[in-house]
Amino acid sequence: MPPPLHTAIAELIRTTLLIVGALFPIVDSPDNIPIFLTLTTGLSTDSRIVLARKVAVYGFGLLIVSVLVGTHILSFFGISLPVVQVGGGLIVTATGWVLLNRPDDGDKAPQERSKPPLASYLSSKAFYPLTMPLTVGPGSISIAIAVGANHAPGSEARWALPVAALIGCAFIALTIYWMYRFAEPIGRIVGDTAMNVIIRLSSFILVCIGVQIVWNGLSTLLVAAKLTP
Repeated sequence: MPPPLHTAIAELIRTTLLIVGALFPIVDSPDNIPIFLTLTTGLSTDSRIVLARKVAVYGFGLLIVSVLVGTHILSFFGISLPVVQVGGGLIVTATGWVLLNRPDDGDKAPQERSKPPLASYLSSKAFYPLTMPLTVGPGSISIAIAVGANHAPGSEARWALPVAALIGCAFIALTIYWMYRFAEPIGRIVGDTAMNVIIRLSSFILVCIGVQIVWNGLSTLLVAAKLTP
């Protein structure tokens, strides 16, 4: 027998708030803004807006898939969540290390400012490294998978989790777009000197986050290994 309507709606609201509350602080970290500007050095404002939109779309896809079918994908390939944390944490660490040692002038896009870059170039740059691991990294993916796994099937309305995932991930995607859409004006307000300092600090923090994610995964694997006879 399906649950009463008010119970299903309450479950929908609770799950939506859980998804937004768990993912928003990680996905929409202010540290992403200077790194985004660094990785898009040489691109025009219009190209950065296109990238912001693509990153939001890719981020939405990664998050909603992680929430709804993340546990099934991991089970199919025989991969545990701690292993995902270790592998993803290594990628985050490597990305942060490259940014930390990047020259101040950065790499330029293959096209001049007066000539818009190819759509294929923007699409490839939007997914890696801007969407993954910068915006939707192993930390947010792990949380999204955990949120989907912790939903007890059959206890509430079956449509509550898919609808909540759609609403919550769409909201997160919208905040991603607005964060990167206004990254350039924020950078101009802060100034070049202060932005360079923030970029170095953000890159170091990114390295630390990657190491922490790796350690979280390793700790779980080591505990499991000790408990295994």
